[in-house]
Amino acid sequence: MPITPDSAAALDHLAQDPVIARLMAETPDPKVFNDYADDVYLALLESIVSQQISVKAADAIFTRFRLLFSDGYPHARDLLLKTTEELRSAGLSGQKIKYLQSVAEFSLVNPIDRAHLDPMTDEAIVQYLIPIKGVGRWTVEMLLMFVLDRPDVFPIDDLVIRQRMILAYPEQTNGLTGKTLYNALHQIADAWRPYRTTACRYLWRWKP
Repeated sequence: MPITPDSAAALDHLAQDPVIARLMAETPDPKVFNDYADDVYLALLESIVSQQISVKAADAIFTRFRLLFSDGYPHARDLLLKTTEELRSAGLSGQKIKYLQSVAEFSLVNPIDRAHLDPMTDEAIVQYLIPIKGVGRWTVEMLLMFVLDRPDVFPIDDLVIRQRMILAYPEQTNGLTGKTLYNALHQIADAWRPYRTTACRYLWRWKP
């Protein structure tokens, strides 16, 4: 991760937590993800395609999906004109086709570009986008972290984040389940504010 003034401040702040400091020392810098160049619409489509399948399979299907369009870009109106058979030819399930169409329909009525979203709070963006079929809180949180560059996102519903935190903080989490565990994880992560995104990026990268 390039050390900008913001990220340097994040690393200095997070290093005050001895567990995170050790974890960062053991872990390569997180990769930078900028595949969509701030394209929220395209990122939402890709996130739906990638749900519940491997990265390799998702990449192949999304590539075939984009090749269905003359310029390689699934503009909303063009996407809605595609038949189910055409979309299935890319390897998409019937359910995912409906979800992709839902994103397209939403985008024609509700702006989802950076100019519209940037002034909004993280939670406001979550509530704005989750009415789209196939888009849940976790999906929007990934968007906040990797497309909108929000610095203080804590995706507690991410299984890997929960598992890594339990391994990193056994004294605070041992034997806890359900709501009690969630409360403990939130309490741990509160110490990372306002840089929880950076902490989570290291947790994903960390190999226990």
